[in-house]
Amino acid sequence: MSLSLGTPLTSSATSALLLGSGEIGKEIAIELQRLGVETIAVDRYANAPAMQIAHRSHVIPMLDATQLRRVLDEEKPGIIIPEVEAIHTETLAWYEGTHQVRVVPTARATQLTMNREGIRRLAAEELQLPTSAYRFADTPEEYRQAVAQIGLPCVVKPIMSSSGKGQSVLRTSADIESAWIHAQQDARGASGAPIRVIVEAFVPFDRELTLLTVRHSGGTVFVDPIEHIQKDGDYAESWQGEVVPERILARAQEIAERITGALGGWGLFGVELFVVGDQVIFSEVSPRPHDTGLVTLVSQDLSEFALHVRAILGLPVAQPERFPGAAASVPVKAQGTGVPRFSGLEDALSIPTAQLRLFGKPAVDGERRVAVALARGKTVTEARSRAHQIADAITVDLDS
Repeated sequence: MSLSLGTPLTSSATSALLLGSGEIGKEIAIELQRLGVETIAVDRYANAPAMQIAHRSHVIPMLDATQLRRVLDEEKPGIIIPEVEAIHTETLAWYEGTHQVRVVPTARATQLTMNREGIRRLAAEELQLPTSAYRFADTPEEYRQAVAQIGLPCVVKPIMSSSGKGQSVLRTSADIESAWIHAQQDARGASGAPIRVIVEAFVPFDRELTLLTVRHSGGTVFVDPIEHIQKDGDYAESWQGEVVPERILARAQEIAERITGALGGWGLFGVELFVVGDQVIFSEVSPRPHDTGLVTLVSQDLSEFALHVRAILGLPVAQPERFPGAAASVPVKAQGTGVPRFSGLEDALSIPTAQLRLFGKPAVDGERRVAVALARGKTVTEARSRAHQIADAITVDLDS
């Protein structure tokens, strides 16, 4: 039986509900709408980026099971697409089981990957994939013991967070107490109750890769590896087009296929890996487009968002064509709270191959990524240089 898609805002509509409506959700919504999918955006704050283009939107605390169930019952979506960690995943599992609605990629995958403990135990203990040494801790005493066992330097993260929120690198004993406080205060969904953390051994990697892995109706497609740099645990820069040795690539693809196969479902997964010499070490996996994959908006003929949407709709996915490309994050450099205002656009867009994505975040409290600069080049080096020039030309001020 062939697949059919309906028409938005009619009785035949194919509908998709986004749980999380940031810049990643916005690009997913754009690709859904290109294929005529009726799109509903949900987030904890009003006027989130994807809400600005969705057919409908809802503002709810997504960790609230009652509120989440109310929206699902009201909208009755055909597909549910989680885009952030702070979601009441037990409700998603219940809804998937009782309403025969598909959660992307599956409710089980969402539960495992939105909790660092679940995915780390799956990777290291069940699948026996190579990972850094780790310990979990619930109290300050357990945390200090875990740091002592792992040793310095090490990395501390809340088990539920993303984009570096609550994450710290401990290099000396003077960092121990402040890292615990940071994890407790900045975790996703922090509510005052103690937040469980993971303490990981620091990996002195040579390269950090994201291997975008697409599970679709016809099999699995691996996108060419994306290299990236993080600052303070958050995405700062990524590029695609560097040559990765065949033995490294083969091992990376093997790890990616095993972890995504264990999670199951259709969609794009961002598999994060460390390369140390000839060794490939699993770090994390996201069951959705990855922030480092923003570079694919210029480095491929089909972006990670287009690939994700094709896969979740049950459409075939082919290997995308690739070009040397780079992306550089544009964070707010000002202090305080306000609405971003951008200047320097003329200079930025005068740079060859320049593209910009201004996310449309309605407000910023402290430092936050608000745009990304994109560029191609004859070489990756040229593309990276251009992306940096574009980002550096942009000034972000905060209007009160």
